[in-house]
Amino acid sequence: MLYYLFEYLDKTMDFPGAGVFQYITFRSALALILSLMISTIYGKKIINFLKAQQVGETVRELGLDGQTQKSGTPTMGGLIIIIATLIPVVLLTKLNNIYIILLIVTTLWMGTIGFIDDYIKIFKKDKQGLKGIFKVFGQVGLGLIVGSVLYFNPSVTIRERSATPISFNQSQNVATQTPLETKSTLTTIPFTKNNELDYAKIIEWTGDGYENWAWLVFIPIVIFIITAVSNGANLTDGIDGLAAGTSAISVLALGIFTFVSGNVIFSSYLNIMYIPNSGEMTVFIAAFVGALIGFLWYNSYPATVFMGDTGSLTIGGIIAVLAISVRKEMLLPVLCAIFFAENLSVIMQVSYFKYTKNRFGEGKRIFLMSPLHHHYQKKGYHESKIVTRFWIVAILLAIVSIVTLKLR
Repeated sequence: MLYYLFEYLDKTMDFPGAGVFQYITFRSALALILSLMISTIYGKKIINFLKAQQVGETVRELGLDGQTQKSGTPTMGGLIIIIATLIPVVLLTKLNNIYIILLIVTTLWMGTIGFIDDYIKIFKKDKQGLKGIFKVFGQVGLGLIVGSVLYFNPSVTIRERSATPISFNQSQNVATQTPLETKSTLTTIPFTKNNELDYAKIIEWTGDGYENWAWLVFIPIVIFIITAVSNGANLTDGIDGLAAGTSAISVLALGIFTFVSGNVIFSSYLNIMYIPNSGEMTVFIAAFVGALIGFLWYNSYPATVFMGDTGSLTIGGIIAVLAISVRKEMLLPVLCAIFFAENLSVIMQVSYFKYTKNRFGEGKRIFLMSPLHHHYQKKGYHESKIVTRFWIVAILLAIVSIVTLKLR
């Protein structure tokens, strides 16, 4: 809203300094500061409110020192992240930007699913929370919305030069090729020279007009990515500061991608896909990172609040939508490798246990406990050491991901 106010002041009254709100970098810095202030200052008030409502989480007994002391720690702390993100976004972004609309919908949608899950666990005394099938329905529903909007909405385009006609500039006596914004299902393949893949090519074998049916490939891929990343973030939220810290690092890297992809000069210099209007997501990312860091102030060991599914599902959904929107979803196995390792550890553990039980009559385990971070807890590592080392790995993964801008 402030963006539109200062835009009006700049154009109609030539108000001094109002034009600075046109810069994404300025609004991103302001969003980061504002979200950090909201999450740290008002976060304590939200925690006290949750305590007053007896919104405490019963921690699963792992047989580890200090684990039972966490019982009763307030959960639903993801509300801090959501509130501290959305307030700066509403104030400082272009609310008619299709990418911002999608991110706001994602935040509210996944936040609601997570809130319902936490509510059932706490107030209905059901440790299972929202049944898994309903979570999946919610994730699939969001995937359908995001995939459909990104595919069909005319505002979602990329700019390419190869398919545009050459025109002659008489004033400069040179031939030029004017960039053209087009609808496309192109995405980026990391670490490759010819690093673009068109999802439509997957159904090229169907014959002429196959491009019209590319949504049959694109939308299911979007659904799969959103479901996988949100579940990965959910599983990662198991010890103090792990999910919030690793997510902040990954989101910050995505912020670099959104900024350069949405800037015609940087995208041209780096020879990457230019995505008009996508740079506005940088402001959202700045607010989101500030909210995560502010939440980490209270969630670091020993945590005074847990994010719960309200936060973890929201984080995963946002990261997935950001990556898909900026055409970097194939980089997620690298950028969010910790999420995928946590997911994979659970899948491997459950599958191997069922296999050995059916084959030998007794279930065996690959890990001492899953998800992966609990395996290291069982081995005797203090959770602060586990979190710190996971953060280091996340930083290295983020650096590798950023390097793919030029490493092909």
